[in-house]
Amino acid sequence: MPAMAAPRIGVMTMAPGEVFWERFGHDALVVVDDTTGAATSYNFGYFDMGEPGFIPNFMRGRMQYMLAALPLQEDLANYRAEGRGVTIQWLTLTDAQATTLAHKLALNALPENARYRYDYFRDNCTTRVRDAVNDALDGLVERQLSTTSNGDSYRSESLRLSAPTTWMWLGFDLGLGPAASKPLSFWDDAFLPEHLADGLDRIKLENGQPLVHATETLLPHRLDNLDKSFGLNTWLLGLLGCVFGGLLIYLARAGHARSLSALLCITWIKCALLGVILVLGWWLTDHWAMWRNANILLFSPLALCLLPAAVRIYKGKVPGQFAFSLSLILTLLGVLAVFVRWIFNPQPNGHWIALMLPILVAITATLHYLNSKPAR
Repeated sequence: MPAMAAPRIGVMTMAPGEVFWERFGHDALVVVDDTTGAATSYNFGYFDMGEPGFIPNFMRGRMQYMLAALPLQEDLANYRAEGRGVTIQWLTLTDAQATTLAHKLALNALPENARYRYDYFRDNCTTRVRDAVNDALDGLVERQLSTTSNGDSYRSESLRLSAPTTWMWLGFDLGLGPAASKPLSFWDDAFLPEHLADGLDRIKLENGQPLVHATETLLPHRLDNLDKSFGLNTWLLGLLGCVFGGLLIYLARAGHARSLSALLCITWIKCALLGVILVLGWWLTDHWAMWRNANILLFSPLALCLLPAAVRIYKGKVPGQFAFSLSLILTLLGVLAVFVRWIFNPQPNGHWIALMLPILVAITATLHYLNSKPAR
């Protein structure tokens, strides 16, 4: 009886889509049985929104994803409908490597094995594909990609790909802490499908043969170019912070108590809400990329304690010594953010410092002025 032919293995890369959860692109492993013509897509990107506790687990960073094995054409149908391009890189594997990899994928796709703890950067649908190929090659991919870096970080790539969705971009920029700002090796950079595809193209087997022997376009990309540049200019934000701070001081000196109270109230509520999110993300979730975020020094939950002062100003009363002292503390925390950025350089948040520090200084100066000039 003749031995069964080894399957062909390919890494399938899906281009980014228009919806925010599609912005990073996607990956899958394809196993083709040339004897039967069956082509199976092993897709690590499935999750069940109906599972108990889905939303709390999502917020706490404890998402459960699963591997799904489905016919290739069925998997491609979704991307064809969305207009997203799909390419496949056919890998040069020995018969034993291809057979073993196909067998492991089939076992992994069984219901009792399919689920895994999802991490946006370190254990996602792309890193699972990367790790499966690396395992089949006895660590060759990791050895060749771990020695170099082009300076990318989890932060830089998240900002680049989320730029078309402003709220998503701002969330990454404010929420990602120092751990997400470190330069990545090409191995770690392969958390993104496009980088994994580039990395696989660079891999050479021990005999000098390239790992990828052919690349095929399965679906053309029909979406507009989604790579839009978006950034916050430090000097512009600094100017905006100075203008807003100057407006607060003007309103205080001109006696516009109600307008001043409204602006202070809005500012303190926004700062406090952002601070609460940053603190909870650090202390109560597994979102490690949010931990030790220096922006907590600029957006403090303590700002909520200043809201009574806004009410007092609205009523024509002095804000009080407690409000001034607390505002001074928040200002000193803002100054501390400058030294943290300058000395330790934990994360690139200079633009937020430029915006918030003039505002914090102006608020403190405003409260001092109002306290020194009691209402009649």
